[in-house]
Amino acid sequence: MLRLIHTADWHLGQSFHGQERHEEHRAFLRWLLDTLVERDADALLVAGDIFDVVNPSLRAQELLFDFIVGAHERLPRLDIVLIAGNHDSGNRIELPAPLMQRLRTHARGRVRWLDDGRLDAERLLVPLTDAAGETRAWCLALPFLRPAEVTGQMTANETGNTEEAPNDYVAGINRVHRELIDAARERHGDGQALVAMSHAHLHGAAVSEASERPIVIGGEESISAALFPDDIAYVALGHLHRAQQVGDERIRYSGSPLPLDFSELNYAHQVVEAILDGERLAGVESLPVPRPVAMHRLGPAPLDAVLAELEALELDADLPRERWPWLELRVELEAPMPDLRARVDAALEGKPLRLLRLERRLPQVAAEHAPERVDLETLGPRRLFERTWQGRWGKPPDDDILADFDRLRQDVLDAGEEDSA
Repeated sequence: MLRLIHTADWHLGQSFHGQERHEEHRAFLRWLLDTLVERDADALLVAGDIFDVVNPSLRAQELLFDFIVGAHERLPRLDIVLIAGNHDSGNRIELPAPLMQRLRTHARGRVRWLDDGRLDAERLLVPLTDAAGETRAWCLALPFLRPAEVTGQMTANETGNTEEAPNDYVAGINRVHRELIDAARERHGDGQALVAMSHAHLHGAAVSEASERPIVIGGEESISAALFPDDIAYVALGHLHRAQQVGDERIRYSGSPLPLDFSELNYAHQVVEAILDGERLAGVESLPVPRPVAMHRLGPAPLDAVLAELEALELDADLPRERWPWLELRVELEAPMPDLRARVDAALEGKPLRLLRLERRLPQVAAEHAPERVDLETLGPRRLFERTWQGRWGKPPDDDILADFDRLRQDVLDAGEEDSA
């Protein structure tokens, strides 16, 4: 029997509407370490987006490294496998890999290719051992695949297979999965399970309302769960913040351990325990993550109703300030209210709350050419580009234009990653 804990999307160092969340992340990591000890786990799988940005702060990196050291001290036989997500720098994740490996921590940030054009699959296969040191499973540790890493490796035959994939990028992803799974099948012995870990968006999976960055270039937003055949005992996925299974029980997103946006307030945040018996999955259990800092999202409603909701909140005045709940207010207005913020601040006086966002909702103006109110923070770069293009040319951008925009944006993100490495 082998006991795995699957988690993902920690987003260490996240700035939440301008506020740091180190205390929340530190509390989660303490809980996770206690859970690993309590469950006597054999392995911890972290399926990407460990950090929130490619160039994380020193405090965010300290959180990760302190956790790894603490885990090794309390569970010397624990295997930890980390992969980079689309928010991470693959180079940064791998940089301390030689040191982390001494703590039984295996970090995989990028795929590599051999001189003959084949995937360097061997470095992506990580043995998972039991308490006796026997290899009981192999982890196929596949970091987020950027277009430049896979499209340049495609052959003419592979790119021409349009029935298998709609574009070169998805065809490249399919090829990487096939080659890695073939290598794992050759490597594993009798009674050893195969466990895949990937940072991707699968067909049919539910996305968050506002907090997930699109990760596939060219308008193709997801890949098929059929990439993971039945002999893969468990698939540990990252990227989507809503915990869910995709298709059958063995293919799962653990979800983010903390809400990363007010739209995720009511998610069942968790980690997943998977138990392997030989080559098969013996059981799966969701372990709820306690929320170290409460979140309140009030409205949308008229101001008096929102303030009444505010007064009805049960609050703990003894909490230290870093544990005060986060607050979002959504106020419906019949007309502009210049003193709205002053009235809200007065209502918050003396309350242990941290107001992060005050959203004003004005009625739709009937005039044909009335300017539309735009919230840039929630709109996002892609939708802003679409609206700008529509306003300039009188029609929405076609798929090719959007593909060029997505590719340019990814180039900018990747350039930022290279600069931080």
